[in-house]
Amino acid sequence: MTRLTLPLDGACRCGRVKIRISAPPMITMACHCTGCQRMSGSAYSLSAAIPTDGFAVIEGEPVVAGASPEAGHHFCPDCMTWMFTRPAGLDFFVNVRPTMLDDTGWYSPFVETYTSEKLEWATTPAAHSYEKFPPMEDFETLMAGYAASVA
Repeated sequence: MTRLTLPLDGACRCGRVKIRISAPPMITMACHCTGCQRMSGSAYSLSAAIPTDGFAVIEGEPVVAGASPEAGHHFCPDCMTWMFTRPAGLDFFVNVRPTMLDDTGWYSPFVETYTSEKLEWATTPAAHSYEKFPPMEDFETLMAGYAASVA
């Protein structure tokens, strides 16, 4: 695994919406919920929680789409690639789909969620697993553990 080098740019599949991260993730995750399976067309979705001030859309205008507008899923309006999520009420981070970034060699999920809905054969190298989402009181410890694991 390579080290994360910042800033790091990325784009949707067609390249019309471009993003940049300039801060390291607070934590990385894989979500196995059926909603993420359907939105990603895969066994799970990947995310890197980037502090809001370390994230920017540098070209194009993503649109909010998906089954629940308050979930804040942002897509390219042309190729409909799911690029990032800004969850309502959690304004301090943006959940970036790390596969949108030009370099993914640094990425590995530290936590996996919704293992209660995972496909039987789906596995990740995550150090922590939860049947649903971790309780909010666990996040400080999880983020400290993630930071230590990549230091």
